[in-house]
Amino acid sequence: MNNRGGIGISAAILLISFILISITIASIITGGTTGTSEENMEEILDDVLDEISTYLQIKDVMGKYYSTGGEQRIEKVVILIKPLISQDIDMSELTIKLCDGNTVKMLGYSGNAEFIESNSLFEHPVWINISDSNFGFVVIHDKDRSLVDYDVINDNTDMAYIIINLSDEFSMAKGETMDVTLLPSAGIKKTITLDAPLPMKQLVNLQ
Repeated sequence: MNNRGGIGISAAILLISFILISITIASIITGGTTGTSEENMEEILDDVLDEISTYLQIKDVMGKYYSTGGEQRIEKVVILIKPLISQDIDMSELTIKLCDGNTVKMLGYSGNAEFIESNSLFEHPVWINISDSNFGFVVIHDKDRSLVDYDVINDNTDMAYIIINLSDEFSMAKGETMDVTLLPSAGIKKTITLDAPLPMKQLVNLQ
């Protein structure tokens, strides 16, 4: 997403927020909240704002080929994410859905997030703790350690790679595709389609 697109979405979120706030205030003033307290209206408004504003940008998607039984297959996938705006997003509640057109698999958070430091992305020690039924993070930027220490992304400068170990049934050979859907506990889901290119090199872009 370019800067113009990001600004446009931010403006849309702010506009919707102002409209919702105006409606809520008007409803309270005119007494149109029969049976609903002002505190309940504020809670409802907060829930709605969370639902429309939680947005994770996908900045980069890569995979790594490995030789399995004489065949080159992508067995590791990394997805670079960052928030569109500064907000608290609880990554422990993120769920990832994999769909290869025949099978659907759901991944939960493993609880493992570590800074990349001097490590190689695909050989980072954190991979040892990632199975084919969960995911973790290699953190690129997190100035207050919110993701590393508390599983929360909270600033639009935070960046981390979601790391996924693909099982044998989901590993990808040349020409195969797979849909990956990020499902935050609140907000906008994001689906990307991974396309396995010709394995001319081990590391490949998947979009």
